[in-house]
Amino acid sequence: MPIHTLIAGAGPTGLTLAIDLARRGLAVRIVDKATEYFDGSRGDGIQPRTLEVFDDLGVLPAVLAQGAPQSVFRVFQGGHQIREIRMSDPKDPTADVPYPNPWVLGQSQTEAVLRHRLEEFGVQVESGTELIGFVQDDDGVTATLASDDGSETVRAAYLVGADGASSIVRKQLGITFEGTTDESVRMLLGDVQVTGLDHGYGYWFAAPDNPREGIVLSPLPGGRYFQFGTPLSGQVEPNATTLQGYLDKYSGRTDLRIDDLGWSTVWRPNTRLAERFADRRVFLAGDAAHVHPPAGGQGLNTGIQDAYNLGWKLADGSRDLLATYETERRQVAARVLGISTALLRKHADGADDAHRRGAETQQLDISYRDPDLPARLTTGDRAPDAPLRDAAGRPARLFDLFRGPHATLLCFDCQPPAPTARTHAWTILRPDSGCATSGGANNAARSLTDIDGHAFTAYDAAPGDRILIRPDGYLA
Repeated sequence: MPIHTLIAGAGPTGLTLAIDLARRGLAVRIVDKATEYFDGSRGDGIQPRTLEVFDDLGVLPAVLAQGAPQSVFRVFQGGHQIREIRMSDPKDPTADVPYPNPWVLGQSQTEAVLRHRLEEFGVQVESGTELIGFVQDDDGVTATLASDDGSETVRAAYLVGADGASSIVRKQLGITFEGTTDESVRMLLGDVQVTGLDHGYGYWFAAPDNPREGIVLSPLPGGRYFQFGTPLSGQVEPNATTLQGYLDKYSGRTDLRIDDLGWSTVWRPNTRLAERFADRRVFLAGDAAHVHPPAGGQGLNTGIQDAYNLGWKLADGSRDLLATYETERRQVAARVLGISTALLRKHADGADDAHRRGAETQQLDISYRDPDLPARLTTGDRAPDAPLRDAAGRPARLFDLFRGPHATLLCFDCQPPAPTARTHAWTILRPDSGCATSGGANNAARSLTDIDGHAFTAYDAAPGDRILIRPDGYLA
């Protein structure tokens, strides 16, 4: 079968895109030059909008089962606990936002969940296989792959570079990666087991004379590991001995012992945005297109949103539609980079609210609307959820209707057209309609009744309104 899309890079971005294409029955190959899967937490914060994407892709139950809510952090200074803080205040689910709170799951675990889902569609990651070059023409892309078995020439309709900040795809296209890297600042990040700490909490151990200097330990679900972060000073080795010294210094305790350093890396402030996200039949997504500071947990989530935006457009194949990928996602990436950078600056300046995360980090307010249009429910806005019941009285919700690779047409108290493979159509009846065939909808199987008017209210809908939802959950 001819390849529809070749994806370089099997991190969260590449895996999300591969799942979205594979569930549409498209032939996809996903390669990664690494011979072993990444084993570490790295991007461990999953934002509410990403949870909605995972709901659609069929991986949310596994993500929720393996992950955990954000922990309360105990703040110490000079060896004494001074307060407890939360990164964000927990919120109750609502009719339109079923997953209002960030979720914590190590990146390697998230990737494993996504790989398992991809395998259910008969597609496996080709590890130890590197994209080393490509050429494109009007009809497709010819790529060269290299592995221990030798080199291979592959022909695909499209190529997507989800191959990280050092993306060979971006470099071969000659696309500028605008931004800065601050070599004067270094942080040691990674995963560690610590004896003597209650794993049910996070910790900030600050220096006695400087509350901005110290070590942070965030509990990771599924074991006894904490994700840690601490500044590196001087020419020291980034190893367990160095980390134990920092922990002793900042905690002021002698009973805390590092038992295992599972994964570590040296991080430098790196903020970059690709000048372009697309070149004819070749696209950039995730870290290949934008690199974020870790503050606010935006990088992994923004890459997943890239893939979710791009998948249905690649499946459609329309040049005009594919052109909207760059226009929609680059503006979002630029905005999110601004949020991450501002949060990082708050940390550096020691702002009292530097630990707080507001709605701007949850990505629920991402919109692709024309800025000149009104702010409420216009083209490009996220489509809200709402509770419904079917003709038999069983509970359902709008997200159930949206789930899958199709677009969804909501007909509010009016007759829906016949559904197609690409667009599913439903009648949404008013709570007081009294029967499943009111409003002219004579097919009860495609009629659902609004509960307490939530759907009509969320969509600001009146009887007779028809609202089309894109496959990625935004208003068309």
